[in-house]
Amino acid sequence: KGKLPEAVKAFLLTRNNEKLTIVAEDYVKVGMFDKAIDIFNLAGNKKRLYQLGDQCLIEGHLAESIKAFRLLGDRDKLLKVGDVCIEKEKFEFAIEVFKALGSKEKLIATGNLCLEQGKYSYANQAFELVGDKDLLNKLGDTLLREGLFTIAEVAYKAAHNEMMVEFIKSNFEGRRSLLE
Repeated sequence: KGKLPEAVKAFLLTRNNEKLTIVAEDYVKVGMFDKAIDIFNLAGNKKRLYQLGDQCLIEGHLAESIKAFRLLGDRDKLLKVGDVCIEKEKFEFAIEVFKALGSKEKLIATGNLCLEQGKYSYANQAFELVGDKDLLNKLGDTLLREGLFTIAEVAYKAAHNEMMVEFIKSNFEGRRSLLE
């Protein structure tokens, strides 16, 4: 009682999936969803893994929901989680999901939304993952207009736009934005 890690080891060694599931349920009761997901996975309890993934999504535990559906290999559920992440403006999670799914169009849409909302680092991350030089240059241009020279330089470097990188270095070296 109370020694759940030791219990998990013992139940793994004896291949007692029923007891592993009970331990996982104990972790759910105390809100330790990450550990519960691991143990449901070890127990091979896909049904409960799906339920917990959905529960985590509803309750806003997005990282745990992503983990559950990744372990299950459910692309449709992951897409749904990614869309919820966008709605809740949890762009770092959305980008992680869409990267895992290899969804270039979702990454581009997320990057464009981040660009519109001034979430430039997320826009850069999304555009860089896609490898879209035009979008990275567009981001660099926006950042340059905003006076965010260091971040603009990063975007231009990712776009392999050496001319703009040198332009920033030559003209704005001493005037880096205090916001950066």
